[in-house]
Amino acid sequence: MASSSLNSSMGRLSLSSPSPSSPSLTPEMKDGEYRNWSELPSELTSSILQRLGPIEVLEKAQKVCMSWRSVSKDPAMWRKIVMHNVEDLRYNLDIMCRHAVDRSQGGLVEIEIWDFGTDSLVNYIADSSGKLRSLKLVKCYLVTDEGLTEALVKLPLLEELEVSYGSLSGESLKSVGQSCPNLKILKLNHKGIKYPRLFSDDDALAIAATMNGLRHLQLFGNNLTDAGLNAILDCCPDLEHVDLRQCFNVNIVGDLENRCSESIKVLRRPNDSTHDYPYDASVIIEMYSFEYEFPDDLDQPDVDILDFPEFDLTDDLRSFLYGGLFDER
Repeated sequence: MASSSLNSSMGRLSLSSPSPSSPSLTPEMKDGEYRNWSELPSELTSSILQRLGPIEVLEKAQKVCMSWRSVSKDPAMWRKIVMHNVEDLRYNLDIMCRHAVDRSQGGLVEIEIWDFGTDSLVNYIADSSGKLRSLKLVKCYLVTDEGLTEALVKLPLLEELEVSYGSLSGESLKSVGQSCPNLKILKLNHKGIKYPRLFSDDDALAIAATMNGLRHLQLFGNNLTDAGLNAILDCCPDLEHVDLRQCFNVNIVGDLENRCSESIKVLRRPNDSTHDYPYDASVIIEMYSFEYEFPDDLDQPDVDILDFPEFDLTDDLRSFLYGGLFDER
C-alpha cells in the first residue's frame, strides 16, 4: 500500500479517460479509481514514475512499496535523465546522478544536467553510456573545457549537444566535431555583450570545419561575425534552423540575407525577441563600467593609471563570461 504522504501529494489515480498509448486497464481500473498502488500493473507504474524526476524516484517513490522499487530498477526507466539542482543540502546530486546512470545499465540515451556537475561526472557518464544521443549541460560552471572535451570524444553516437553558459573553446569544438560525426543539433549559449564589441570566429570556423551534418544551430550571444556565419553556411548545407539572437556582430543584410533566406527555414536574428528563450536573456550592456568615489582629501588620479581589467578572449574573458563570474584570481 502506498504511503499516505505520497497519496496526499499525488491524489487518486483517475483512469476514466486513458490515452491510446496507456496500458490496458483491469476491471477495477475501469471503474475510475484504483486504490491499491502496490497492485498496479508494472507498465502503468512505470508510466507514473517516468513522470517524476530522478530525485523523486530515488528518494521517495521507490520507497513506497516493493513493486514500485522493482519497477524503479528497470533500465528502461533510465533511458532519459533530467536533473536540476535543488535547494536541499541533504542531496548529493553528483552521487545521485551516477546512481541514475548506473541504473540505465548502458542504455542511457538522453541526459540533461542543470547547475551542478564536474569533469569527473561528465566523464563517468561518457564511460558508462556508449549509446548516448543527447547531452545537455546548463550552467555547469565546474565542468572545464578540457574535461568536457575528454568526455565528448568518447561519445561517437552523439546527435545533440548543448552547452549553455559553460566552457567549450573553438579548438575543443574541432575535437568534438571530429569525434561525433552524427551531430545534428548544437547549442552553445552565452550572455550577449553590447559593449565593448568582441569579435571572434573561432567557434564558427570550428563548426564549419568539422560539423558538416548540422541541421539545428543555436549560438545565442556568440561573438561571431559575418565571415564566420558565411563559413558555416558554406560548409553546413543541411542547416535548417539557425538561432543568432544577441550575436551583435552579425549584420544579416544584402548577400548574406539572401543566402540565409535561400537555405535556412527558420532564422532567428540578433535582435529578435527572446520571449521563448528558456534562460536569462539579459544583455551585458557595458562590461567594464564601474564608479569609484574618491575621498575628499585624495586627488582624483589620471584615468590612464587606473587598474582596468585586461582580458584575453580565449582565456580570461572566456572564463569571465562562461565560467564562475568574478572569481578571485
